[in-house]
Amino acid sequence: MIKSERQLYVIQLFSCSLMWSSGFIFMKLLADKVDPFAIASTRAALAALVLSLWFSLRGHSPLPSRREFVPWLILGTLNGWLPNVLTAFALEHAAAGPSAMIQASGPLMVAVLSHIAFVDEKLTLRRLGGVLIGLVGITLLIGPAAVSADGSTLIGSLAMVIVSLCYALGNIYAKFIPHVQPARMALGQQVVSGLVATLLALGLGGISVYGPIMIDWPVAFSLSIFSTAMPITIFMYLIRQQGPTKAAMIGYLMPVFAALLSVVFLGETLGLREIAGGFIVLFGVAIVSTAPKAAVPVT
Repeated sequence: MIKSERQLYVIQLFSCSLMWSSGFIFMKLLADKVDPFAIASTRAALAALVLSLWFSLRGHSPLPSRREFVPWLILGTLNGWLPNVLTAFALEHAAAGPSAMIQASGPLMVAVLSHIAFVDEKLTLRRLGGVLIGLVGITLLIGPAAVSADGSTLIGSLAMVIVSLCYALGNIYAKFIPHVQPARMALGQQVVSGLVATLLALGLGGISVYGPIMIDWPVAFSLSIFSTAMPITIFMYLIRQQGPTKAAMIGYLMPVFAALLSVVFLGETLGLREIAGGFIVLFGVAIVSTAPKAAVPVT
């Protein structure tokens, strides 16, 4: 990677991480008052609207072609409505900072799945060690919730683990569809996510579930545009240009930004266990993401 490409990669990585991590703050502000399906619906629908307008102004159709339909559907599920609903649900029961730390395990899952999916992404001994270290950190973050009397905290933590798995699967799948432009993958992801989440919200709760979100529309708008439409477009370019493992380094930065933002804007506090667990997870992610490829993979 030449110097200019490396600088662009770093800028994209930091800007995407900061914008995406702000979503934890906006969703936490909505989670106690708004139905999770309504949050996921509004987040994706507004993002899809903005991206569709952007494509239309550039003279391109926002509607899917025949070869884009399946990728849109899969990405809209794995990277769209399902993790959005689960994150909104998790934040009803857990703080934003620790939730972001648990989601930081995404690159560890990407590394394991890439070992299976790609010949040039095999786990080396160093990467395997990073995965195991990261699992120790996740255990430290979730472990006390498993033995506490408050089962809701455990449920929220496990929901974030599933969120990480969804994003990891989506990142791997995105690498398999080079015929679709990254920006159109971002568009399709939000279109499908918005449609499915809206149908679920209306089917399960009716139109009344959108009442509370109308009061907090500035938060919902910020969540949709600055924490969704913009970072997901950048992220799709990162996957295409750098591969899923390097793109997943966003997970290395997001919990740091999210923890700082949650302390500053939400008044949350992080205990020694959360800080230690988060650093262990990030240490494992750093090992996985920076380890060189070896000639002989671990099988």
